[in-house]
Amino acid sequence: MFIDSHAHAYRKSNPFMSFSTAEEVIARYDAADIERGALLPIVSPEIYLPQANEDILEMVEQYPDRLFPFCNIDPRAMTNSVDAPLDQLLRHYRDKGCKGVGEIMLNVPMRDPMVQNLFKHAQDVGLPVTFDGSDQVGGDFGLYDEPGLPQLEHSLQRFPDLVMIAHGPTFWSEIAPLITPAERKPPFFPTGGQTPWPRPTGPIEAEGVVPTLFRRYGNLYGELSDAAYPLARDPEYGAKLLTEFQDRLLFGTDMCSPKMPFRAHELLLEWREAGRISEEVFQKIARENAIKLFDLE
Repeated sequence: MFIDSHAHAYRKSNPFMSFSTAEEVIARYDAADIERGALLPIVSPEIYLPQANEDILEMVEQYPDRLFPFCNIDPRAMTNSVDAPLDQLLRHYRDKGCKGVGEIMLNVPMRDPMVQNLFKHAQDVGLPVTFDGSDQVGGDFGLYDEPGLPQLEHSLQRFPDLVMIAHGPTFWSEIAPLITPAERKPPFFPTGGQTPWPRPTGPIEAEGVVPTLFRRYGNLYGELSDAAYPLARDPEYGAKLLTEFQDRLLFGTDMCSPKMPFRAHELLLEWREAGRISEEVFQKIARENAIKLFDLE
C-alpha cells in the first residue's frame, strides 16, 4: 500500500545513535503495509560519522524487492572546492541503481557555492535531491535558510530541472506564517535534553511560503515524514494542501530507530478513512508518486 521515500539503516550497529538495521526496517514495513523503501545514506559528520554509499548498496542487494538505494555526496568531497567534479561520483552511483541524492544535511547555507555545485551536478546527472534544513549554522545539522526560505527559492530558480525534495520541520513549519523564527525547528541537542519548542498550534488563517513555492516551482516536491503535525493542526487546511499538491507529495517515515512512530502513515490512513482526502489523493501520495519519480516499475 505504501512506498517509503525516506528511511535510514546501518549495516552494523554503531556506538552513538541506535539506527535500525535493514532487517529492522523491513520488519516495521511488514507491520505497516509498506511495500518498499528508500535507504538514504548519512555522509556528513554533523549528525554522525559518515556512512559509505556502498553500505547502502550492500543492504539493497540483500533485499532488492523491499529496499532501493539513494547515494549521498558531501559537497566538500574530492577537492573541497566550488568546482569539484561531483558528476563523476553521481554518475557512478546512478549507474549502480541509486534513485536520488540525499539526505543532504551538512550544516552550511543552502547557497554555499559547494552546495550549489552539488545541485548543479545532480541536475546534470538527472537525480533528485532530498535535503533537510536548519535555522542556524553551527551546533545542528541541515542546510541553513532564513525564514521565508529565500535560499531554497533561489536554488529552485537556478536549477529548474532539478527535483528538490523538501524534508524536515524547517520547511513544513512554514505552511503558515511564522510568529517567531524559533517556531521553525526544535533545538538540537546531540547529547540529550530538550528546551520547550514553541511549536505553532491552532487553525491556519493565512498561508505561509510553502504553498506559494509549490505553486511557483514545479521542481519542488515534499516528503511528509515531518509534515504530520503542521498539517494536523488544521485538518481542513491540511487536507486542502494535500489535495492541491497531490502530484508532488511523497510518503516517508524518516525511520532511524526501530521503534519510532510513523506519523505521516497514521495521518494519511486516518484522513482517507474520514473522507478528508480522496482515494486518488491517498494512492498518489502513498505510493504512485514515488513509483513515477524514482522509476520503480
